[in-house]
Amino acid sequence: MGRGDEVRNILSAGNMMTNNTILVVDDEIGIRELLSEILRDEGYRVALAENAEQARVWRSQTRPELVLLDIWMPDTDGITLLKDWASSGMLTMPVIMMSGHGTIDTAVEATRIGAFGYLEKPIPLQKLLSTVGKALRGNQSKQSFVLSLASLGRGALFADLKKRLEQVVNLKAPLLFTGEPGVGVELCARFMHRPNTPWVEPETLAALAEAPFDLLEQARDGLLFLKDVGEINRLGQKGLLLLLSKLEKYNVRLVCATALPLAELTAQGAYNPKLYEALSGLSISIPALRAHREDIPELANQILSRFVESGEASSVLQFSTAALNCLRNYDWPGNFTQLTGVVHSLALTCTGDEISAEAVQQAMVFPESTSVSVEPDIPLNLSLREARDIFEKTYFERMIEQESGNMTRVAERAGLERTHLYRKIKLLGIKLRGH
Repeated sequence: MGRGDEVRNILSAGNMMTNNTILVVDDEIGIRELLSEILRDEGYRVALAENAEQARVWRSQTRPELVLLDIWMPDTDGITLLKDWASSGMLTMPVIMMSGHGTIDTAVEATRIGAFGYLEKPIPLQKLLSTVGKALRGNQSKQSFVLSLASLGRGALFADLKKRLEQVVNLKAPLLFTGEPGVGVELCARFMHRPNTPWVEPETLAALAEAPFDLLEQARDGLLFLKDVGEINRLGQKGLLLLLSKLEKYNVRLVCATALPLAELTAQGAYNPKLYEALSGLSISIPALRAHREDIPELANQILSRFVESGEASSVLQFSTAALNCLRNYDWPGNFTQLTGVVHSLALTCTGDEISAEAVQQAMVFPESTSVSVEPDIPLNLSLREARDIFEKTYFERMIEQESGNMTRVAERAGLERTHLYRKIKLLGIKLRGH
């Protein structure tokens, strides 16, 4: 079986799993099988990945309830994968690190990045089950303190956003949210949801190609929320078009979200023009966190208060003024999701009553200045799209060169999720070393 087949098998299994799945990532087959057997005997659903690549693919398709992640793996180590998820806003589940020869420093680093805990191999049965149980209970507690729409910001940007949401809340037309990963699209979608009616949010979008009417039946008289509609394949796009034609029959409000530029994908032939026209008729853009960074100190305090209320942090814990300034000055490529993860890590690891600026700096890998001197010679007789493509190609080529091909760093500096970065590079025709 080839590597591509193995990944496809992982995805095929993931498509059938619900969000109470535990993802086990370990390059040793014996450990994967042992952990799988133990966890399944306890009633958990289990997905398996033998390396970081498979784990990334699985996580891009759905969100596990918990991840058991080996630190030492041949392609990409677990710490790097944890950093990738944290920086891209995808660390929305508890992660327990595992290692047969780890150190205290490694465990501290993992916790600082956002890991829930650390297990040393060989893992005692009771220790495994106890840690998994605590992580899952903690995650449920964290989920109960989800930020409300009103708490995402108090400035002019969010006042305007709320006004636009109120204008369309009672409409029947499909609604498309655009914005970077982690900006709070689900909160905005829930603002559209009428109380005491169905809310349907599929774990994956595979059903669009296989059984779109099943989704409509589940959401009858309620709301159907589809994330990442820019990433669905051709069959999924056809299924979504078919679904759109039957919304009125099932009395379903469709709300979609995308972090990808559908207009560009359509112009490049990667997206169905009819589908783009149908989805873009009513569209609202959600601002990135860095666009209203004046809200960040208050948001950080709100998030910390929720961890205090849940018992995960000391009742006297607070940020120093310098720490809040440090948080405000960061660009947050993972937006609210990343901010929540960082505050959680700080709340768990702080040993005093005050979170200092030094602690914030240690909890995050702050990228260097995102300013890059790019001065390509762009003819003024080109269209805006053509000129932008030239600029972006030069921008990414120079940034990749500066970071010696380290795509994690490039993604951080550009404020993009790695998946979106690779798609952008492919569309621009940039050749990477080793590819």
